[in-house]
Amino acid sequence: MKNSIFKAQSLWALSVGVCGLLSFAACSDDPYDFDGVVLGVESKIGKASAADAKMMEVPALQTSDLFVTHNLIIERAEKDDTIMNYCLAYDTVQYHSRWVAFRFDGSNRAKNTGRSSSDAFSDDPEIPSKHYIGYNGFGGGYDRGHLCASNDRLVSEEANRQTFYMTNMSPQMSAFNQNYWVGYENYVQNLGRDASFSDTLYVVKGGTIDKDKILGYRERGNGKRVAIPKFYYMALLKCKSSGYEAIAFWMEHKDYEVDANKAEIAKHAISIDELEEYTGIDFFHNLPDEAEAAVEKNFTLSSWNL
Repeated sequence: MKNSIFKAQSLWALSVGVCGLLSFAACSDDPYDFDGVVLGVESKIGKASAADAKMMEVPALQTSDLFVTHNLIIERAEKDDTIMNYCLAYDTVQYHSRWVAFRFDGSNRAKNTGRSSSDAFSDDPEIPSKHYIGYNGFGGGYDRGHLCASNDRLVSEEANRQTFYMTNMSPQMSAFNQNYWVGYENYVQNLGRDASFSDTLYVVKGGTIDKDKILGYRERGNGKRVAIPKFYYMALLKCKSSGYEAIAFWMEHKDYEVDANKAEIAKHAISIDELEEYTGIDFFHNLPDEAEAAVEKNFTLSSWNL
């Protein structure tokens, strides 16, 4: 397998494999939707490939970011398979991921385990050690806030443990992380685990790290500074046999002093086109152009149980 850390500019030169490629004829034909047993497996260098970058949930890569995947092995009677647990684009200047991306489908909807222990935080073994920030807390009233939530990945102990890598952590105000953000996390998890809602739910989450969209930095003991996002977002694409629909959410990083119930969540709903304008990120670009233009222009709250 190819190296798990890519510079975006090198992707065009790599041949595209078959695992993880899209089926446009019927979006329910998901390559990860099969029966099997998820095994715990340590992530190792050598997992990412051009095929991973072609998967539906992966935004267009930027040349300044490291593309990192975290994978799991699926044990099958005929032959073991590898699936992507989640992936991310890591900015080595701001020491913060630009986005994380993953999916809910038949291979990972199940809740087979719980949250890893509090000592599970660790530096990400998939990036060079020179970019490590250390796994201690951020301090100053900021939590180590998950981007891909711990409860997003409960299919196996290894799937959950991988969510505690520091590349998946963002310095979030405690009140925001523990009250408001978690409401959005619960909302996405409920949609993702509902097989009647979608065949596959593609999810991208992140915080803004461009210099005009940060609140400042959290200093680390090793001399590195981690950007504090001024805004957080989520982009969702659901796939059913009838086609695709998308929606996005954009919220300021602050103490809202209210819980994120459905009415609150709906207040922050925007189109994917709007989110792309705010972030400069090209979401769901692996859709055919015509389909991408249609789903990213508008959204319907009722289609998202709002």
